Amino acid sequence: MDFYTTEDLRLSKTRKGGMPVEREPLVPIRLDSYKPLRELVFEALREAIIKGQLAPGERLMEIQLAEELGVSRTPVREAIRKLELEGLVLMVPRKGAYVASFSMKDVVEVFEIRGALEGLAASLAAERITDEELEELERQLVKSSELIGYADLEGMVEVDTGFHQILYQASRNERLGQIINNLREQIQRFRQTSLSYPGRMKNALEEHREIVDAISARDSELARKLAQEHIENAENSMMQVIRAEKPEAVKDES
Repeated sequence: MDFYTTEDLRLSKTRKGGMPVEREPLVPIRLDSYKPLRELVFEALREAIIKGQLAPGERLMEIQLAEELGVSRTPVREAIRKLELEGLVLMVPRKGAYVASFSMKDVVEVFEIRGALEGLAASLAAERITDEELEELERQLVKSSELIGYADLEGMVEVDTGFHQILYQASRNERLGQIINNLREQIQRFRQTSLSYPGRMKNALEEHREIVDAISARDSELARKLAQEHIENAENSMMQVIRAEKPEAVKDES
């Protein structure tokens, strides 16, 4: 996934004249789902943005997206508006809709908040987790190990998300989960990028193993420390990806 500052947005992923850069087309929507079409289109576009298929700064052309997804322009337009509300799309007056970019400051702030909240969640989980939830965490570790063997980034992102969701649930603090959920879109975009860094999937699994061991031992302070270090390591991996793809962004934002 490319990194773009706000200043790059209008030109970074759109050629002069408004023509989008080449990329793999989106997969057409399956119309046999029970969900409303507008929801299916929203989910498809959201997933494409989080995975980086629709990259930061890319202009979202309603006609093109509708053709790729095999739908009319109306559900695409509705989905774009909803994505704007979630912070994944930016509407530029007289220009159109663009995939929202993020700055170095955005990355640092999200990881700072997430580190504090994840540490609290792990600490509370060590005191309140059930045996069933501990077993589920163990199953997540097994799944992660299998996915690493296949170098399955998409699957690893899904399992990593599930692992942390179990921690939030085990904290027995609904407001904590709600606060973290407010950062859901940014966390998912950054998770995808961080786990793409060479060796990060394996390291993340080892860190998850240590967190589970601390929670199982009911050591709340150790669980907090390990969870915070885990998020710091994820941030460091994300920064490494940014430096490799766009080194000038690190200098510009410092």
